[in-house]
Amino acid sequence: MTTDQDEPAETSPTAELLHEMQLYGYRPFQDEPDPRPLPESRIVTGSLADTFDALVVMLQDTRLEPDLEDLLWGQVNLFHRAADRIERELDDNEQAQKRLQREQDGSEVRSVELERKISEGIHLLERRDAFELMRDTASDLYRTHTGSMWQPRHGSLATRRTMTAAMIDSRDFLAAKRKADTETLVPPGPKVAFTGGAYQNVDAIFAALDRVHAKHPGMVLLHGGTPKDAEKIASRWADHRQVTQIAFKPDWTRHGKAAPFKRNDAMLDVMPIGVIVFPGTGIQDNLADKARKLGIPLFDFRKSGA
Repeated sequence: MTTDQDEPAETSPTAELLHEMQLYGYRPFQDEPDPRPLPESRIVTGSLADTFDALVVMLQDTRLEPDLEDLLWGQVNLFHRAADRIERELDDNEQAQKRLQREQDGSEVRSVELERKISEGIHLLERRDAFELMRDTASDLYRTHTGSMWQPRHGSLATRRTMTAAMIDSRDFLAAKRKADTETLVPPGPKVAFTGGAYQNVDAIFAALDRVHAKHPGMVLLHGGTPKDAEKIASRWADHRQVTQIAFKPDWTRHGKAAPFKRNDAMLDVMPIGVIVFPGTGIQDNLADKARKLGIPLFDFRKSGA
């Protein structure tokens, strides 16, 4: 025989919520922004440094050391992929805000829906920027341990070193997002193009670029993205000097054998203020000839190489 004391006591919804909060911490609803803070910068830096150090200590001087660089690359890529995923969510949020802007009829329901989407968008921006900060920190650690600059296997590497946002109007929010994306992927400053073939005189290339950089401190370096020889050296120079660089890689799939020459056209379409030319092949000569016809000054090192 059972009594009332044997039956489990009913709990109120409030009691269940408090119980879950004790077990799992704060858990926001799906349509509710999370009020918890973002990770602190010092904690991010320290934790990632410990992670990289642990991998290096574990694999260095072992049979698995040849795999170490690829594993460290993957650590950076984890945060890069997370930022990309949130960027896609931001695009969806932008479309939703545009739709709600069109549907505004003065009612409180429509207004609340739009305000919620604005809040979600700002929340996504903060999350994206946080993951980009983690990626950039991990990228610096990757360069420290490997001596090479981290680059994604596909796509661009856009960096926004900020973790702040404010409550703003929907139209201003969308305009700010587009402006931030444009400024990141189309950096301001005078553009200087560089081209070279199998030439490998590091001192000569660094000296030439340093002279141009001294005259144009805010320059952006354009190059062909070749993973070796002169253009690789120029890319490393930009890494060391903290100069923004844009790689114009040939589209072999689309243009076939004409890809390097189409790439030259694309580089000159940006209208650089000058072109630095080091010894190479007909590809370098083609870029120099086209630049000269456009009236773009040449810094020609094909004969002297210095």
